[in-house]
Amino acid sequence: MAVNLAKGQKVDLTKNHKGLRNIIVGLGWDVNKYDDGDFDLDAAAFLLTGSDKVRSDSDFVFYNNLSGGGGSVKHTGDNRTGEGEGDDEQLTVDLAGVPADVEKVAFTITIADDTGSKTFGQVSNAFVRIVDEATNEELIRYDLGEDYSVETAVVVGELYRHSGEWKFAAVGSGFEGGLAALCGAYGIQV
Repeated sequence: MAVNLAKGQKVDLTKNHKGLRNIIVGLGWDVNKYDDGDFDLDAAAFLLTGSDKVRSDSDFVFYNNLSGGGGSVKHTGDNRTGEGEGDDEQLTVDLAGVPADVEKVAFTITIADDTGSKTFGQVSNAFVRIVDEATNEELIRYDLGEDYSVETAVVVGELYRHSGEWKFAAVGSGFEGGLAALCGAYGIQV
């Protein structure tokens, strides 16, 4: 049975699931039914050191760089419509393969919009979930219930190391400025 988290809550992942090695991080969303136009939302992961910065641009895993951390974090591909049920985009993580100097993996969703007219205020039912890849069991789920009126990027959650174990934190932190703002915060020059 999955643990449902609220914003700010943290939970042990590997301590509670001995032998857990590979996880799927599923991210999903819906566009509000009264908002017209195409919405292309993109999931990404930033592999971060203790200073909350990437080691290099290759530690930014997204639809144009499908693998990072020596192949330990992979993006499974871009979904340009977000239609249908379940996960809209997924990333996989080999927990044992994450480089030792990577202390945290931040999972994000951004709106791909050159006009600046779309925000997370037009998005509903956004979530992140952690699934055991071996058993397909959902272990953790965080539904983003907050209303983001002007934000164009959200850090939905963070997977981080603590005392040799992996934990997950439900973050739900919004950013104005989209992908560029996130990249700047994590040390990537755009």
